Amino acid sequence: MSRKSATRKSAGNRPAKAASPPAQKAGPRAQSVGRNEVRQGVQWVTVDEDNEGQRVDNFLLAQLRGVPKSIIYRVVRKGEVRVNKGRVKPDTRLKAGDQVRIPPVTRKEKPAQVEPGSRVKGVMEAAVVFENDQMLVVNKPSGIAVHGGSGLSFGLIEVLRSARPDARFLELVHRLDRDTSGLIMVAKKRSALRFLQDELRQKRIRKHYHALVAGHWSDAVARVDVPLLRYEMPNGERRVKVDETGKPSLTLFRCLTRYGGYSLVEASPVTGRTHQIRVHSAWEGHPIAGDDKYMDDVSLKAFRAIGGQRLMLHARALEFSLPATGEAMRLEAPYDDAFNDVLRKLEARNRNQ
Repeated sequence: MSRKSATRKSAGNRPAKAASPPAQKAGPRAQSVGRNEVRQGVQWVTVDEDNEGQRVDNFLLAQLRGVPKSIIYRVVRKGEVRVNKGRVKPDTRLKAGDQVRIPPVTRKEKPAQVEPGSRVKGVMEAAVVFENDQMLVVNKPSGIAVHGGSGLSFGLIEVLRSARPDARFLELVHRLDRDTSGLIMVAKKRSALRFLQDELRQKRIRKHYHALVAGHWSDAVARVDVPLLRYEMPNGERRVKVDETGKPSLTLFRCLTRYGGYSLVEASPVTGRTHQIRVHSAWEGHPIAGDDKYMDDVSLKAFRAIGGQRLMLHARALEFSLPATGEAMRLEAPYDDAFNDVLRKLEARNRNQ
């Protein structure tokens, strides 16, 4: 999949700004001091423009990954952390050019990580549909988690970091379920991450998903506004259900195409709850095809019988403003082969009826 697979509409191309210079660090390397522990020597870090305005405690948490918060607050309280040679408080705001002294700390040594192979790194790089010096947008394949954990050695963000070893900063702006494909934003600067996450909180970023759901979706159902509650199954699996004690949740729906036994709908979440579109669709009696969490076994078996192999949910389009410039963007990503194959079979079945 190439970068040309997305449709881009913007207010015009603008030259990218030069990247900020990397933070400067000096001090002895980390040394092993015990089983699975290393001790980091004194570090001097120059605050760059991207970290300007950040609180000291949050700055240290980013610099000392794996060090417990209690230790970080303790060294600040004891005056071991200095900014421009002066003592500071955890909520002190940093300025570009500040010199931060980070004292020696002991942290747990990270276990060796499984390195993503060249093939998966190539697939992820080919899935990048937009990129500038502030951020990138990836058309995430179905079946790939956005980050490692829970038995997974790596996810999208770890693959990108491995493919781009010189990148100073790569962080997820938001998330997609493992089996959901489509557009996801990754920040390349901390300032871009703050901007985009604030845009999400202010509901200024619009996400549009396409979902193939079971049954005939009525045009009268244009919005689903029911609260959602997360809970845990006896086996530890996380699920979501409609519950009056849950968090307010709103999804706007629009039917795009109807097939025999299925409907292709556009779902635009106004809130961003876990599994929101999946549960809201199921609540209306139209679970998403291929959803092994919220679709009943009979319907799931019927979907498998027509060759369905994946969750039929795709993050189709994003509307947002670019960090730094405010340029209006709209990106669209095509379906993958598995999604297209199911739609083609349903279209053929419609013609033959």
